[in-house]
Amino acid sequence: MLNKITILGSGNWGLTIALLLARKERRVTVWGRNEKFISEISRTRANSRYLPGISLPSEIEFTSDFEKAISNRDLIILGIPSHALRQISEKIVDTKIDISKTYFLDLAKGIENETLKRMSEVLFEVLPEAEKNYAVLAGPNIAKEVALTIPTTSVVSSDNPKLASEIQKTLSTNYFRVYANDDVIGVELGGALKNVIALAAGISDGLGFGANAKSALMTRGLAEISRLGVELGAKPETFAGLSGMGDLITTCVSPSSRNRTLGEKIGKGKTLTEALEEMTMVAEGVNTTKSAFQLSQMLNIEMPITEAIHNILFEERSPKEVVAELMLRNLKAE
Repeated sequence: MLNKITILGSGNWGLTIALLLARKERRVTVWGRNEKFISEISRTRANSRYLPGISLPSEIEFTSDFEKAISNRDLIILGIPSHALRQISEKIVDTKIDISKTYFLDLAKGIENETLKRMSEVLFEVLPEAEKNYAVLAGPNIAKEVALTIPTTSVVSSDNPKLASEIQKTLSTNYFRVYANDDVIGVELGGALKNVIALAAGISDGLGFGANAKSALMTRGLAEISRLGVELGAKPETFAGLSGMGDLITTCVSPSSRNRTLGEKIGKGKTLTEALEEMTMVAEGVNTTKSAFQLSQMLNIEMPITEAIHNILFEERSPKEVVAELMLRNLKAE
């Protein structure tokens, strides 16, 4: 049984998982690098920024002491942004703490810009001993809905069936149902790449387009996600599941979706810099767009929506012009 659990990261999803575990009467430690912030939520038992109106029970211990947080743990949950995973992994190595028997569960969704590696590949490069002890959680999971105990499903993927089963049992409740599969590549890529399409869906909303346009973006977006995923070794059926289609739908339609919200701001005329300044949480899709575009070019995979979002974000192209170009591409079979 996974009894000693630490969550690295004090953002809304990490805190929501901590809340879920505490409601199951599990003792859980949440680590955050900002000592003042951690001290405040430990004292007030609330985080008005990420989970307004929700009390954080006493079963959750908060700390900014990294070595204390990772020492003698059964499970370390990586609730940090994807761009911080390498740094945090190196920080674990620097402590010289034995983590050979510790399991790792990744919540981050992204592809490292500099190396184009998935999250598991980054972790294994720094911590080779984690390779047999790794799992990833993904799916249509808006943190606020889970915190409010609204029925939700998710999927945990691992090459270690025993670990996947343990995490299923550890996280599943009467409002949070966890499935399992063994396609780590597919689950990681589905979770990361759907954020690019969510940016497109948000831009569509910002431009005032309707359901037809968003449905087209989601459907054709899933097609290009699947093309890249299969080329990188994923199973095609994974993209029809919770970490593929499921996560894509939620992220493209939910008002709480960070990436959809960022895209909407851009669709209404803000620059990427202006839109990011108005965001209070990380929108992973921006960095993922860079990586996905580079991968598509390197592997010669057709990803027209990803290319369009790349041009809007980083080439300062007009969203309306880019949409027109998408619609007027050479006609083809579906």
